[in-house]
Amino acid sequence: MLNRRSDKLELLRIAEAVALEKSIDKELIINSMETGIAKAARSKFGQENNIVVNINRDNGDIEIYRKLIITEKPENNNTEISLEDAVLIDEKNKDKTIGDEILQTLPYFDFGRIAAQTAKQVISSNVREAERERQFNDFIDKKDTILSGIVKRLEFGNIIVDLGKAEGIIQKSEMIPRENIKAGDRVKAYCLDVRREQRGQQIFLSRAHPKFMEKLFTLEVPEIYDGLIEIISSARDPGSRAKICVKAKDSSLDPVGACVGMRGSRVQAVVNELQGEKIDIVNWSEDLAMVAASSLSPAEILRVNVDVEQKKIDVILTDENLSKAIGRRGQNVRLATKLLNHEINILTDQEDSERRQMEFKEKTENFVKNLDLDETLGQLLVAEGFSSIDDIKDSNIENLIKIEGIEEETAKELIDRAKEFYIKDQEEISKKVKDLGLENNLIELPGLTPGMLVTLGEQKILTLNDFADLASDELTGTFDVINGEKVKIKGYLEDFALTRQEADSLIMSARNIVYKD
Repeated sequence: MLNRRSDKLELLRIAEAVALEKSIDKELIINSMETGIAKAARSKFGQENNIVVNINRDNGDIEIYRKLIITEKPENNNTEISLEDAVLIDEKNKDKTIGDEILQTLPYFDFGRIAAQTAKQVISSNVREAERERQFNDFIDKKDTILSGIVKRLEFGNIIVDLGKAEGIIQKSEMIPRENIKAGDRVKAYCLDVRREQRGQQIFLSRAHPKFMEKLFTLEVPEIYDGLIEIISSARDPGSRAKICVKAKDSSLDPVGACVGMRGSRVQAVVNELQGEKIDIVNWSEDLAMVAASSLSPAEILRVNVDVEQKKIDVILTDENLSKAIGRRGQNVRLATKLLNHEINILTDQEDSERRQMEFKEKTENFVKNLDLDETLGQLLVAEGFSSIDDIKDSNIENLIKIEGIEEETAKELIDRAKEFYIKDQEEISKKVKDLGLENNLIELPGLTPGMLVTLGEQKILTLNDFADLASDELTGTFDVINGEKVKIKGYLEDFALTRQEADSLIMSARNIVYKD
């Protein structure tokens, strides 16, 4: 290829053929050839030489130069030259000054085997790098879309998919459980990520991600594709059950019916691709209580109470519907929780009534005991919405005297007693935290109140490592069905009205500190 006796146009033909085969710019191939020839020339003329190679893009002529810097007293003949010698090389150099660069033409030479091999390696390496960059640019735009390919092989439980110009990987954790995929099968998958790595771009695919289901609905439901129906959220238990919440931008359009399709044809196409995964389609509404009730289908709901600030939803139903709402191993309520991004508490009508009575009684007793009130006044405060001593401490006289039976003097006394109790309580809590022996790192974790720290200490959770090992359910509490009966599992910090989102944030903060250290 590099022998002067060869057809000079052969280089250009090779560059064009490689560029066409690899879908790479022809100019990049020629630049790689110039770099490879320059490296081979340094092997011939000396590594200290600064070699410049130019391949004529029209006729394939190869010109080899040595770049020299003009100096007053050259010390290295391979890199420096005097002005007088520069003029001898070319009359045009007489206009040059000290510090300028000139190009000295070097004689063409026949490449030896080693030099030719060196040039070939450089060219191949540059072409491979350009091909990887091209593949990365091709697929980075396909992130968050569905890709289709042929299963090439299985490696350690992972699936390698031939996508045409590149390979993608479906890791074992991103596959649908119990799905039987073998070499040669055509598969669809969600493009989760495209990353640059040393060995080239890595394309990570997923069949278990909720977005895979969303994109399948986009393909099957023209109204979603056209933007007439919007997917609000989704949640999946891959291979078992899923929920998707949809909203129509036009009130005349039925979003659930559109997603189901004629005789269930549209949703069935998605179900088939997801290996029989049961899909619940929920209609979005501004009334979150209505969405919560729909998301727990097939259970019939009596009442729904939504706490927007705490992102909590209490769902009240009959005993007969309890197991339906919770689902097998808590699957139904867990998926609904993810779908709405709210913590959902499932309660029977009797449990809700008992809980309200218990809360009313506990709040009343708290006021009576700690503020030295009579029971009637304590009940009156609770009935008017005061839940804690902090509520009274942070209130004002004007708000309290609005309550029938409370005069200005009584209101002032209530606020003063609440403030005194708060100061005393904080001192006792601080002492108790110290006596329990909690680690400073845990005490200083943002978001944990002194009361929470005492509760954790009493449960022998004394270090940041102990806290980082917890799950959010252990903090907030949860429900489970054991032998057909609903069982309440109390959380360590349940009494502090901690949301699941807040619990997750606290645990992740602790883990970040622990793992960083």
